[in-house]
Amino acid sequence: MEVCEANELYGETGRFRYLRFADDAVQGAIDLRRPERIVLEYPRALIHLIDRNAPHFRRLFMIGHGIGTIAAHYADREVIVAEIDGQVVELSRTYFRYRRDNVLIGDGRQLLAEQADGRLDSLVLDAFTKEGTPHHLSTLEFMRLARDKLREPGLMLLNLMGKGAGDKRVRAIHTALAEVFPHKMAFTLPGKEPSEQRNMLLAGSAHPLAYDPKAMAGFAEIALEPGFAPRDRGSSPDEAAR
Repeated sequence: MEVCEANELYGETGRFRYLRFADDAVQGAIDLRRPERIVLEYPRALIHLIDRNAPHFRRLFMIGHGIGTIAAHYADREVIVAEIDGQVVELSRTYFRYRRDNVLIGDGRQLLAEQADGRLDSLVLDAFTKEGTPHHLSTLEFMRLARDKLREPGLMLLNLMGKGAGDKRVRAIHTALAEVFPHKMAFTLPGKEPSEQRNMLLAGSAHPLAYDPKAMAGFAEIALEPGFAPRDRGSSPDEAAR
């Protein structure tokens, strides 16, 4: 991973600093002239979904730190962040002005499992490797774990990379989410080509979800066909049916 600076980012001119992983994926960015501004579309859209569907949340759990954009935005709330790579946290403090002391280093699923049932109001999954979202953070069993940790009605948000409505893996993760949360939505940024990778967001809750299209930073709601819900490796169909 590396920290870069540029005078242009995604067609916008200015002075930007961003964190880039080995696959050239930008994991977070700040505007050096206006550090308080949220540059990337997906955290702006996630923040809107939180504000609209869990405006008075007490505890937010995040898997994946990046540069700490969302956790820093809610500086007056309890936010627990799980990050597997301590170097990411150090870079966020050194180069991206992250000041909170709320990051736990370790596997996000394991750290989530250590939370008391019904303790959380919202959960945001924003974790990537070069292969995409780790398998163990996208299975039906993981969704059930998340549901158990959320108090009613609960809000679960996922930031994924996919190819739009036809992406088989995103459809599969959406199916796992839909098996656990009665209300769900999916959103995508536009792509120039159908095969182009782009940010996609999933939302699930026990309560009907709402959003303002004008506040979604370019994300549009889409319908996803059912897929086959991923399961933990080694689990049986009988275990998944429970």
